[in-house]
Amino acid sequence: MDENQKSALRQYGMVFGLGLLTSFLFFLPFLIWDKGLFIYYGDFNVQQIPFYQMAHDSILTGNIRWNWYTDLGANFIGSYAFYLLGSPWFWLTLLFPSKAVPYLMAPLLMLKIATAAVTGCAYIKRFVANSNYAVIGGLLYAFSGYSIYNIFFNHFHEVVAIFPLLLIAMEEFMVNGRRGQFALAVGLCAFVNYYFFFGEVIFCVLYFIFRCVYDRGNKAGFYLTLKKFGLLALEAVLGLLLSCCLLLPALMAIVDNPRTSNFLFGWNGIFYGNVQRYGLIFSSFFFPPDIPAYPNFFPDSNAKWSSVSAFLPLFSMSGVLAFFKGCKRHWAKALLGVCVLIAFVPFLNSAFSAFNSSYYARWFFMFVLIMAMMTAVALERYREEFKFGIKWTLIITLCFSVLAIFPSYEDGELVFGQLINYQERFWPYMIISVMGLVLASFLVQLDGRVMFRAATVSVCFLSVVMSVLMLALGKANPANAHRVSEMGLKGAEKFSFLADNPEDFYRIDLDDCMDNFPMYWKIPTIQAFHSVVPGSIFEFYDTIGYDRSVGSRPELDYDALRPLTSVKYLLAYETEEEDPDISGFTYVATENELKIYENENFIPMGFTYDYYVDEEQMDSYNEGKRDWLMLAGIYLDEEAIARNRDILEPLPDSEFPELTDEGLAELAADRREETCDSFVRDNEGFTATIDLSGENLVFFSVPWDKGWSATVNGEPVQIEKANAGFMAVRVPAGQSEIRFTYKTPGLTAGVCITIGSGILLLGYWLLFRRLRKKNPGLRVKKYAHLAQNPAFDEIGAAAAYRNNVSGRIHGALEKPEPANQEKGNDQK
Repeated sequence: MDENQKSALRQYGMVFGLGLLTSFLFFLPFLIWDKGLFIYYGDFNVQQIPFYQMAHDSILTGNIRWNWYTDLGANFIGSYAFYLLGSPWFWLTLLFPSKAVPYLMAPLLMLKIATAAVTGCAYIKRFVANSNYAVIGGLLYAFSGYSIYNIFFNHFHEVVAIFPLLLIAMEEFMVNGRRGQFALAVGLCAFVNYYFFFGEVIFCVLYFIFRCVYDRGNKAGFYLTLKKFGLLALEAVLGLLLSCCLLLPALMAIVDNPRTSNFLFGWNGIFYGNVQRYGLIFSSFFFPPDIPAYPNFFPDSNAKWSSVSAFLPLFSMSGVLAFFKGCKRHWAKALLGVCVLIAFVPFLNSAFSAFNSSYYARWFFMFVLIMAMMTAVALERYREEFKFGIKWTLIITLCFSVLAIFPSYEDGELVFGQLINYQERFWPYMIISVMGLVLASFLVQLDGRVMFRAATVSVCFLSVVMSVLMLALGKANPANAHRVSEMGLKGAEKFSFLADNPEDFYRIDLDDCMDNFPMYWKIPTIQAFHSVVPGSIFEFYDTIGYDRSVGSRPELDYDALRPLTSVKYLLAYETEEEDPDISGFTYVATENELKIYENENFIPMGFTYDYYVDEEQMDSYNEGKRDWLMLAGIYLDEEAIARNRDILEPLPDSEFPELTDEGLAELAADRREETCDSFVRDNEGFTATIDLSGENLVFFSVPWDKGWSATVNGEPVQIEKANAGFMAVRVPAGQSEIRFTYKTPGLTAGVCITIGSGILLLGYWLLFRRLRKKNPGLRVKKYAHLAQNPAFDEIGAAAAYRNNVSGRIHGALEKPEPANQEKGNDQK
């Protein structure tokens, strides 16, 4: 390791330490307040914390096939590849016991943010002569408004931290001639999060195009040849294949998810229907972000959870504007301009979210990195243009103050200051933005290490202020912390019904309680806030007229849904004065600050029918009451009916359900006549036993999935998709054992592809290593990007020399004497 490498490592260590210390400082007050826990609100509390702990426990116990605590049941790898399985930081939790996992959430976030500072610095370092400016840029990237906003979405930070490596690897391939790194970077990004990887691919294509266009003719830059392009494409494919051990099962799990097939077409693809969204996007460059779910600047923009933020602490847009004015022709200007255009066109913006029709700006971190680089470069090369950048950034920022006073009509009367929701939040945001610009105006007048230290401290200080403000606003409701720490994490030990017959299978229901409570307690449930679940769950809810979207929260109006899915208990907050309005539930106790109601119509898992319901009967029945019809007869498609017509009869009109409390009780009693004697779950599936009076279909309210296979008494049997998304198998008369085994679709093939592509990549790397020994022209040019910086028209050292000479000339010109020397210097 030479001195340059040692120096670089020391600097990266310093950046990592600054990132870690800064994030520690803004998390510290909240860790003290919640006694070591970091409890925020919304998605962080009900997804990130329970997901991490549940997944941690599942992996350590080997239960990685089918997860019983995610909605009605889900493919574990398919459902959690998006949230955490690709995260290197999640796997660190396996070194700790289960009870420690919730306490690790903040430290892991600190590590992710610190890593983002390092990777951001490493990327920006390629474009500056003085690496101190890269340190500032790396901190701007790590503590951007996007990063702080998305503490709410903990799993976004993995992507922010890893993404710069993808651009670095592309630069190394094109400029330095390094082979293999790009494939590894592609594989890592695809492995970490497949959703973001889709957008990263699009951004990389744009990046590659602009770099090549602006570097055409420059053999020391992104000089494109057919051979280079072919090798780059080969590495991209190898990298994609490397990630298949997780990517393939993840993609197979979401292929039936209806959220992946909704696209923006027509006028909706050209203009946003919510006009305030344009203002929100524009303001996101100049202000710290609104907190998720509680928009302030543009409350009707309908983007509560969309991650709309591109704010850089301290400098805001001043550095970017200085770069635009100072650098006349540059690929970064074109790339950022196109990215901003894309952000304002719905269809183009949706491309970065796999063309999802829901509005998201979750790709903004990609061009935020470019903005951080532009700011760092402007500090080094275009300092004199900061006056322009700060002036216009300040003018635009102050223009937004009009929102606080602009008049509007309410109930026919003219009122002032009603456009924004929270005046008390608006002005702190304005102060942070303006204060940063005022500080920046002083900092850009400083030189050398004084400027570097002052700018670094200022970026870190304002990042702490901005972050503490956002986190404090999010934690404004103290009930959130109590529900997570006392009712969630400590809740299971407070329920007596969990101790009674713990091997019995049943589900519970919640009446307007905190999402994913049952996941904290490790109890199966019908309530879930989770975006990635089997497509069969969507199919079931769509059939009964419930719009699932991102969560399963069926209203109490679906009375028959509860016995159909083996719900035994219903829980409601003890503060609720009235009992839940649902048939068949009786109050039994109050524990863990929750009223507990037992279902008198409970049906154990695994039961039979006398009749079947066909598609015509289901389609003609009242959509909101189809769950009742599914209790009267098992709903089958035409092929399943043909296979089982000999043991089931069509549901006659006389047996259609009576929609009363008594009718529901009668339906439940009929289904309980023949149910499974036992239902035992294990890490590979479940086993049930039943004693039937005659051959019949046995129904299980377990979501249908391609990974399931079944045997009855050791003989393979056909699994029927029943009741629009669940499973049933044909079982003979007498005592029988039913075995369902689950194998994650795509996992085995994905692992094989990963191993195979890894061998190919190793061979590819060894081949180039051998070729380099014979052909010196193929050797890696470690410092090619420094000798001739691909980002600019000048050699970095020459530019520094020019600036130095220019400064001396200007200094000489300010002296009145001697005139001849001034002229001589000027001529030089």
